[in-house]
Amino acid sequence: MTPRVVLVTGVNGFLGAQLAMRLASDPDIERVLCVDIVPPSPEVRRRLGRAEFIRADIRNRLIAKVIAAARVDTVVHTSVSPEPVGGGRALNKELNVIGTMQLLAACQTSPLVRRVVLKSTSAVYGSSPRDPAVFTERTEPRELPSGGYAKDAAEIEGYLRGFARRRPDVVTTTLRFSNFLGPRADTVLSRYFALPAVPVPLGHDPRLQLVHTEDAVAVTRLATLTDLPGVYNVAGEGVLTLTQAVRRAGRLPVVLPRPALRPVGAVLRRVVPLGWPPESGTPDFGQVMDTTSLRENAGFVPRWSTAQVFDDFVQGRGLRPLVDADRLGGGWDRIRSATVPGRR
Repeated sequence: MTPRVVLVTGVNGFLGAQLAMRLASDPDIERVLCVDIVPPSPEVRRRLGRAEFIRADIRNRLIAKVIAAARVDTVVHTSVSPEPVGGGRALNKELNVIGTMQLLAACQTSPLVRRVVLKSTSAVYGSSPRDPAVFTERTEPRELPSGGYAKDAAEIEGYLRGFARRRPDVVTTTLRFSNFLGPRADTVLSRYFALPAVPVPLGHDPRLQLVHTEDAVAVTRLATLTDLPGVYNVAGEGVLTLTQAVRRAGRLPVVLPRPALRPVGAVLRRVVPLGWPPESGTPDFGQVMDTTSLRENAGFVPRWSTAQVFDDFVQGRGLRPLVDADRLGGGWDRIRSATVPGRR
């Protein structure tokens, strides 16, 4: 059933803004409400078209009045973010976790809400050397995320499951995205690979799985317009290792011992809002998800493979190689042979 009134959180983020723009162009949708604590830029406001922006903090119980007064029937929660905000990690966690709790409480009290879509992340699977090669939606993490965005996302998914038990009449959809990348979106990973010298972990070559920002918007729109109950892994086909990605981008790798990555990242963040490495430890082992359910049950096939996503990012950003790819590849092989256990 096509929704009549849709509320989208996190319109300052790429996914939230792009989704709201596309929903606003759908004549079958009566109203599109965009909620965020900070107004979007004038350019985004212009492109939102008939979508209505409401400056509101979802941590405040007043969000329930917004949902009730507008007679919202579909809520798309995209504001859960890994990005540090002005107040640091503590405020970021509060916005993610407390904000979601208040939003779901507001949805629970509204008899008109019929669909809730949550933007989540592959980081909920954790990162451990004992993990399986590929995660399905039913895979339980061997080690739960201990902090940061990954822990926030795991808690938030738990709150949505609780909400679904209390409101079985509401269709709930959880989209577990791999890393976003695209020529237009400003993300943690895009800033990381745009660095002229890329810090990488010594002795590890993690696998990367990517989803194009356009695919991310398309699948979120699908979940907004149709009933897709359950959890879905969302990623492009195939994988790249970190060394392959650095080589394709023509960046200069800076191999560092794992304990040195975080302090180096802290120094880099003073110059560019890098946000890397993440606290979940993903650079060591990577995460690869099975997307069979997305294709067979949701009927969605991403247009871009992981390699195509990365190449489109490199070309769209106009990144010019700083080092020769063949020379870089030979250097990587020698480094990996000396540092990766069992590799000769």
